[in-house]
Amino acid sequence: MTAGSYYYKDVLPFSAMVAAEGTNVGLNTLFKAATLRGLSYYVFIFYSYAIATLLLLPLPFIFRQRELPTFKLSLLYRIFLLGVIGFLAQLCSYKGIEYSSPTLASAISNLIPAFTFILAVIFRMEILALRSSITQAKIMGTIVSISGALVVLFYKGPTIISASSQSPSLSLPSPPGSSQANWDWVIGGLLLTAEYLLLSIWYIVQTQVIKIYPAELIIVLLNNVCATIVSAPVCLIAEGNLSAWRLRPDITLVAVIYSGIFGSFFSTVVHTWGLHLKGPVYISNFKPLSIAIAAAMSVIFLGDALYLGSVIGAIILSFGFYAVIWAKAKEELSEDKCYSSLESSPDVRSTLQFHLKSFLCILRPTYNNYFVV
Repeated sequence: MTAGSYYYKDVLPFSAMVAAEGTNVGLNTLFKAATLRGLSYYVFIFYSYAIATLLLLPLPFIFRQRELPTFKLSLLYRIFLLGVIGFLAQLCSYKGIEYSSPTLASAISNLIPAFTFILAVIFRMEILALRSSITQAKIMGTIVSISGALVVLFYKGPTIISASSQSPSLSLPSPPGSSQANWDWVIGGLLLTAEYLLLSIWYIVQTQVIKIYPAELIIVLLNNVCATIVSAPVCLIAEGNLSAWRLRPDITLVAVIYSGIFGSFFSTVVHTWGLHLKGPVYISNFKPLSIAIAAAMSVIFLGDALYLGSVIGAIILSFGFYAVIWAKAKEELSEDKCYSSLESSPDVRSTLQFHLKSFLCILRPTYNNYFVV
């Protein structure tokens, strides 16, 4: 593997996914602050999709790809399904945060790796060879990542860096002990769980769509167009107060613009590109990182305290990420060696043996799935 290939296939996806998770944590915090100022989350969702669609509109023409397959009507149905799934996930997400907090949203995002891994195995997109070191590393890395995120959430420990009393904080306090507040907390948690299940399904469907039509910008544009078309009547009916659609030049306007640029636009492009390059399990394993990022952002930008539990959890998370990334790199290296061995055997290149070996290289994940226990 050349240096350029290594940076494109490993370093760049890792950096892009960390950046996407960081922007999502910021988005959740901004959204909660904006709703406390009276912003309707129906207005927020529609404007986010509309801004992202306008930003994406010229990009497929600027970065035009050649030799694309024929665009079929059946593909449009799948993209429309992606738009519907994404819109429903957004509804569950922001309503869940409105009932609870961004911290709970980051915590429940730990379910995404488990959901996605199970769905990927069901749809035969991931190898499940229990004796394979690659499969064991994926499973253990997922478990360790989730464990690290849970440590950050449930174990504070002693204070390492004290909170700054002069820094205004946007972090939400813990819910009061009243029964209504506890009930809202439960509803918020259920809505966020539904969001992350829908997001896992979105990863699987998006991966299949990209395999059929490998043009990320076109797929993301059509996805946002479909989501905008679906969200427009739903949000207009749900939010009938026309004055709520006027944005004030304060935190509400900042939140909407930020969401359109970094949420619906940047994050969707990064996730779609990452799904095409690395697959759904690799992308989903970055979700638990949001808790560590949220803790770091709270200390740096909001002046919150840093606890020992956050540091320990972040270290555990790093081990989990290393295991999953190592497994994906090992898997790709194994596939590259399989094909390179064929390339280095010109004497069989035009024979039946060559074609048979090529066929086995393609089917090896399925072969391992059925015959390695």
